[in-house]
Amino acid sequence: MKYLHTMVRVASLEEALDFYCGKLGMVEMRRFDSEQGRFTLVFLAAPSDVELARERTAPLLELTFNWDPEDYAGGRNFGHLAFEVDDIYGACRSLQQQGVVINRPPRDGRMAFIRSPDGISIELLQAGGSLPIEEPWASMPNEGTW
Repeated sequence: MKYLHTMVRVASLEEALDFYCGKLGMVEMRRFDSEQGRFTLVFLAAPSDVELARERTAPLLELTFNWDPEDYAGGRNFGHLAFEVDDIYGACRSLQQQGVVINRPPRDGRMAFIRSPDGISIELLQAGGSLPIEEPWASMPNEGTW
């Protein structure tokens, strides 16, 4: 397993970038705008991790800006931790066998969500792209929130 990123929702992308980049000195590595999803993702690296981040081998901070205003009271602004796994189905199967609820099953062969005992959302992403879609994952519904 490889630690990928931590996601934080931000109310103002400009203010967040001023804080994280302007004041803390983090460096923007990449950005993704989704017209359909109405959000922007900005991935930042610590200054000492820039070279590793270019090679996609350093953990990043993901800022998520939702274009439609939203209240992030109660910690909703903290999104999730993300880890890359070699086999998304095997990882989820192992976690299930240990009593972990798969909140968002890997129906797409690429992404799943679980929660820590403290309710922290954890994203699991398949290394190297999606696996072929397979059961029981393909038809498994979401359980709880993720």
